[in-house]
Amino acid sequence: MRDHTVGGPNFGVLGPVVAWNESGEPIDLKGPRHRAVLARLVVARGRVVPVDLIVDDLWVDPPAGATSAIRTFVSALRRALEPGRPPRTKPKAIVTAGPGYALHAAPDAVDAWKFERLVREAADSAPAQSLELLRVALELWRGPAYAEYAEEPWARSERSRLEELRLTAVERLASTQLDLGFAADAIPDLDAHVTEHPWREDGWRLLALSLYRCDRQGDALAVLRRARKLLAEELGIDPGPRLADLEADILRREGYLDPGAAEQIFAQVSAEYDRTVAAGSKSRLESTVGLLRSLAVAGGSGLETARTQRLKIISAAEQLDDVELTARIIGNYDVPGIWTRSDDPRQAAQIVEAAQRTIDRLPDGNELARARLLATIALESRGLSGDRGLEYARAAVQIGRTLDDPGLLAFALNGLFMQTFWTTGLASERDGIGRELVDLSVRHGLATFEILGHLIRMQALSALGQFDAAELHAETVDRLAGRHERPLAAVFTTWFRAVQTAASGAETTHCEMLYEAAAASFSGSGMPGLEDGILPLAILALRVWRGVPAAFDPDTNWGSYEPWARPHLLLAHGKVNEAAAAVNALPNPPKDLLAEALWCLIAAAAVAVGDRQVMERARAALLPAEGEIAGAGSGMLTAGPVSDYLTRCSEPS
Repeated sequence: MRDHTVGGPNFGVLGPVVAWNESGEPIDLKGPRHRAVLARLVVARGRVVPVDLIVDDLWVDPPAGATSAIRTFVSALRRALEPGRPPRTKPKAIVTAGPGYALHAAPDAVDAWKFERLVREAADSAPAQSLELLRVALELWRGPAYAEYAEEPWARSERSRLEELRLTAVERLASTQLDLGFAADAIPDLDAHVTEHPWREDGWRLLALSLYRCDRQGDALAVLRRARKLLAEELGIDPGPRLADLEADILRREGYLDPGAAEQIFAQVSAEYDRTVAAGSKSRLESTVGLLRSLAVAGGSGLETARTQRLKIISAAEQLDDVELTARIIGNYDVPGIWTRSDDPRQAAQIVEAAQRTIDRLPDGNELARARLLATIALESRGLSGDRGLEYARAAVQIGRTLDDPGLLAFALNGLFMQTFWTTGLASERDGIGRELVDLSVRHGLATFEILGHLIRMQALSALGQFDAAELHAETVDRLAGRHERPLAAVFTTWFRAVQTAASGAETTHCEMLYEAAAASFSGSGMPGLEDGILPLAILALRVWRGVPAAFDPDTNWGSYEPWARPHLLLAHGKVNEAAAAVNALPNPPKDLLAEALWCLIAAAAVAVGDRQVMERARAALLPAEGEIAGAGSGMLTAGPVSDYLTRCSEPS
């Protein structure tokens, strides 16, 4: 995996010494001594390496003219690394400093430096994030570090240090996989690890534990005995206490070795499934959808994994050319959604296209499959322009009612909710959808959709200013989410309570602190479409409503909300003319949960710069929501009563 730093070359030393330009194309580094000079500078990590030291490192018996040769090598490297550098301008990559040279590169421009950073971050991260960081770190290795210079004294200690760090990362990855219940995934890499490095006792311990947790007690004991024999025969030592204790604990089947009874049952059922259901069969492919549904509602890495794997399963189904199987695989992924911005818009568009292709090929008469595909399109096309999503959602709901299928109807109502933003001011309509979802789910035991229904009502009632009633739904969500292990629900109830406090008129600084505390709930949630930019937007909406200047750190990440924040940031710095130009260029907000709030930001900025045309545009958009609290329907922020902004837009200049 290459991380190409924009504006400069990238260097690889985790394997043969190489370099890539900012477009990812390999750079010709000339001969082995040129690469050796570059590698020597990388080892120095930005420190100056005197020319005399480079000469001594490259030759046992330096020839006459060695110093001039080094300067020639450096000149050639500079031309290769910065081919577009104008004559007589100072180089940026390899700089002359005092008696020698230094490599100036971005922190992630050298694969070894990036590897170390990722491993450090993994040590301080939650398990799901640590797993991903370690995987990315280990993918950077293309072979032994500084591969061509294994025998060079100047590279030896750095090679050893990096290799030790790599082996530690392999073991940390396996340990994290065990912590997350992915014991089977750890076994292949650990098996190779102990084969190549038989003296690393922690590798043997992790391999034995992984096998044990996969219900392979005999294999686990065999691994430990193999380790014992190797250590005794080759080194004349007994295993350390951790290995010895593990062997004894496996023989006693100590309870701490198992993640729990549920995991044991799951492993047994999985093993039986593997034995009885043929690999590559359609049944195996279709059953994976159920696993992805469970992963998605588990939150964190589960949601990310489900999102990553879903498109792969759809693609595999389409390749089998079984349209009804494909319809089931697409339509049976009925994971509820509450946020109207996709976590992965590109993937969502691909799923919509696949669902439409499948509808077009579906035989007549399969109304259940057709309705689920329609609901999928309605759900995945959230926030997009056009009428197709709303049309499909209404059709799916109608089929669900006709077939009297509670699961289908709940899924279709979720799609309808996602499409109920074609204009502002539809909180009452969404509350009706939430009410029907709750009633339907209670009658038919649809726990996840029951939680969704209460969340929809919590949002809708907040938009209508009925915060006491919304709080009752938030309390119900917390209770149901705890009972049914749905951790993501807490993200929304935590933010709702910050919004509730803000709407009550609490002091601005206190409200901002609540928003910042709520943002901590995003850790490991796996919802980038919700998280990106929402915290500063919530604080901005509060400040604009309260008349507080929009003073923010210049490095604030506004995500996709930057256009609507920009005029207020410029006004806070007294740049009225620039703010007026930014107001004039503002696009219409997406038709989603934040539409009212963004229109209010547009209205406030237009009033501030006196742009009557934009004021009229905002007023027309907000008029249907005159009785609502702007943004509160998102459950994530509030910009105050919509009527306040309508009044300001109607006042004479």
